[in-house]
Amino acid sequence: MTEDTQRTRILSTSEGLNREAFSVMDWALFVSISLIWGSSFLLMAIGLDAFAPGLVTLLRVGLGAAALWLVPQARSRKIERQDWPRVVVLSVVWIAVPLTLFPLAQQYINSAVAGMLNGATPIFTAIIAVVLLGRMPRFVTIAGLGVGLVGVVFISAPSISEGSSEAIGALLVVIATVCYGLSINIAAPIQQRYGSIPLMARVLGLATLWVSPFGFLALPDSTFAWDSLLASVVVGVLGTGAAFVIFGNLVGRVGGTRASFITYVIPVVALILGVVFRDDVVAPIAIVGVVLVIIGAVLASRRDTSR
Repeated sequence: MTEDTQRTRILSTSEGLNREAFSVMDWALFVSISLIWGSSFLLMAIGLDAFAPGLVTLLRVGLGAAALWLVPQARSRKIERQDWPRVVVLSVVWIAVPLTLFPLAQQYINSAVAGMLNGATPIFTAIIAVVLLGRMPRFVTIAGLGVGLVGVVFISAPSISEGSSEAIGALLVVIATVCYGLSINIAAPIQQRYGSIPLMARVLGLATLWVSPFGFLALPDSTFAWDSLLASVVVGVLGTGAAFVIFGNLVGRVGGTRASFITYVIPVVALILGVVFRDDVVAPIAIVGVVLVIIGAVLASRRDTSR
């Protein structure tokens, strides 16, 4: 696919600039984003102690956008007109929809389960990459996708068995995860052209507009607490603004599928923090599911050495 074709087709992706083993910088980005996003589930749970879900989303997205627009690079680098449709789609699918769904989901399921379900991201990323790049997967990739999807079922099983409300929470997280899988793929080409800061400043800025009505409607159902406000500020500036810049950089360097490996660590971080600080209870079958998702994602995301 030519670059001109990529720029007119929103549903397209590209390989990472580094298709070899991760460099030291790649690993630094990988570990940083894993720790930041792993802790975000706990911070959102603290925010939800006082704020309604819509307000949590607005604070997270709005503060992330504000932090990035303070960086001169965000204002100095212009996005060409033919690339704006992709930016708009990313603002909806990568930010507005999933970051709205996660606080809603955490009204029904705890932060540890939400974090573990998010571990399915590499599975959906790999599936979408296969479709967009037009290459049939090898047997090991197919096997990995199957193992990973079984893991998602295992993670969801305890929530489903608890009743319909728990099932709704699990479903909302899975939908958000599918959105991430799509967004990671279509973000790669445009990130490589413009860099993470200019791209994410505009993506988060647009997303702030989309989630604002939901946030303002949530004000009457919210109270005030300093710990909830502080948690929302941290998850906005660090867990959204800085984190998406770091992750966008990683996507451009190593490609969408390999960058999504961060979700191997995110469920572990979310699980530990949720259990330690929120007394979350996690069923053994869900932990088995996490292991299966990790194994499946490793198999599905291996570099194709047959070419």
